[in-house]
Amino acid sequence: MSDTEQISDDLPVLTGHACIQGYLKTLDNSPGVYRMLDAQARVLYVGKARNLRARVSNYARPAGHSGRIDRMIRETASMMFLTTRTETEALLLEQNLIKQLKPKYNVLLRDDKSFPNILVAKDHDFPQIKKHRGAKKEKGAYFGPFASAGAVNRTLNQLQKAFLLRNCSDSMFASRTRPCLLYQIKRCSGPCVGLISPEAYGASVTDAERFLSGRSTRVQEELAEQMQAASEAMEFERAAALRDRIRALTQVQTSQGINPRGVAEADIIALHMDGGQACVQVFFIRANQNWGNRDYYPRVGADVSAAEAMEAFLGQFYDNKEPPKQVILSDDIENADLMAEALSGKAGRKVELLVPQRGEKAELVAGALRNARESLARRMSESATQAKLLRGLAEAFDLDGPPQRIEVYDNSHIQGTNAVGGMIVAGPEGMMKNAYRKFNIRGDDLTPGDDFGMMKEVLNRRLTRLLKEDPDREKGLWPDLMLIDGGAGQVSAVAEIMAAHGISDIPFVGVAKGIDRDAGKEEFHRPGQRAFALRRNDPVLYFVQRLRDEAHRFAIGTHRAKRAKAIGATPLDEVPGVGATRKRALLAHFGSAKAVSRANLSDLKAVDGISDALAENIYDFFHEKG
Repeated sequence: MSDTEQISDDLPVLTGHACIQGYLKTLDNSPGVYRMLDAQARVLYVGKARNLRARVSNYARPAGHSGRIDRMIRETASMMFLTTRTETEALLLEQNLIKQLKPKYNVLLRDDKSFPNILVAKDHDFPQIKKHRGAKKEKGAYFGPFASAGAVNRTLNQLQKAFLLRNCSDSMFASRTRPCLLYQIKRCSGPCVGLISPEAYGASVTDAERFLSGRSTRVQEELAEQMQAASEAMEFERAAALRDRIRALTQVQTSQGINPRGVAEADIIALHMDGGQACVQVFFIRANQNWGNRDYYPRVGADVSAAEAMEAFLGQFYDNKEPPKQVILSDDIENADLMAEALSGKAGRKVELLVPQRGEKAELVAGALRNARESLARRMSESATQAKLLRGLAEAFDLDGPPQRIEVYDNSHIQGTNAVGGMIVAGPEGMMKNAYRKFNIRGDDLTPGDDFGMMKEVLNRRLTRLLKEDPDREKGLWPDLMLIDGGAGQVSAVAEIMAAHGISDIPFVGVAKGIDRDAGKEEFHRPGQRAFALRRNDPVLYFVQRLRDEAHRFAIGTHRAKRAKAIGATPLDEVPGVGATRKRALLAHFGSAKAVSRANLSDLKAVDGISDALAENIYDFFHEKG
């Protein structure tokens, strides 16, 4: 150990203003990103600065801070710095680190999923129209984003009525010998069996793309002209079909609500804050059409300004999404020039940030803001109800306080086969679906259908992982209450596992359905105590029933998925080097996995996509096993 290290160990660790002050002499005026850490090296806050020395000197002052920043400064025991070439780089790096590290004192966007698009595939003579999510690798025209899968499905449903485009896969298309049900109910033109020419189908594809690109009025005018001509020629069946297509297009426009005339491509982003909570509403405007909206609830504090919350939201929201030409905001942000430059660089074209004061754009923001206000009010009301239920649960089960994390366990199997365990998690904000876990039951020594043994395995694996990942219980991963689907036997099994791991301070309760197994007469079992029940109309009872039903739903769904996978499994899944594509090629060539296993080497080498080396591996695999 060096002399410097020895001296450092003897000195008391500086925290707060004194700690921050010590870094000033090492900093210059470069732009960059800084991290503030506590005594356990946990990141408290990530920030950016145009001038690192000037920003850090602000924290070194003992007064003039909000309550949140003051608490953060007091907890700071060390800092880390990264200088960047430009201020824009600092902004991008800051948002990346916030999403990665999730610091305690930053505004944090907690729900950041990708958005679906509509894809008109272009790798086939009769293009398919379908929902697409993820990287845009397939050849075709993409339209989006849409706010939700529901918004896409509704639009696709009406587009099928209007343009009669297929949504079946290429393999299904190739295998058809007669039209499917969609043709019968007038949702498809039957290209799979030659009921429409490639030219006519291509014209429908072009019309669909024009509609999705915002040129819907002209499409409808042309359809109206065709309907009139068909009517005059007394082709009444064709005229009726065209009428239905026009009606379907009208329904799409009606379901979209407001379709702005003067805004072709923009995201409308409105922020409402109340009582230390925030809601952000995002409306997607593409091709002069409203393609849905979604609400977000970023983590903020009571002293976070609207400008800070909005800027943090924008940086994290567009981290993995392509921004539109305009981003129309309800609130100004401090670094609008840097944000616009960062978004423009990401999009590869100019992106404008606007805060309109009048006109159609201001009306769009007002509508989004109204939605944000109403959504936050509903959420706060639901949170108050949830808090009341958690207090009632603590009282019913003699807990020390309202549980912040409830874990509920259930198993699912059919006579012991494809057995799985499911764990769902709930807390003050409702179901925490990103914390759900499934457990494939592995126990070879278990008797099929041994529910007690399955529960022991699930809890043993869960507690082993907790002790490994969060031994000091600092990460919020440990439950305050465990609910087990079952009675006294299940509770005894859980008690054994708890004792084996030396854990005695986590309360757990078995939820049994009672003597006649009717919902509403549940009995609750705890170690060493008599079973008891809650009154039939107790809100806490209903709450426990919902938790138990959600755990059952999750476990059943996981079991069905495992069973379906097992049904579709073949010995080819075990052959090294044979993935999904080569498996399909082999099955298409030989007809079955059994035929593949019996094939000679020269036949295997004749399959498209199977190299000589892989053919030998496949042959050896089956013949060595045999």
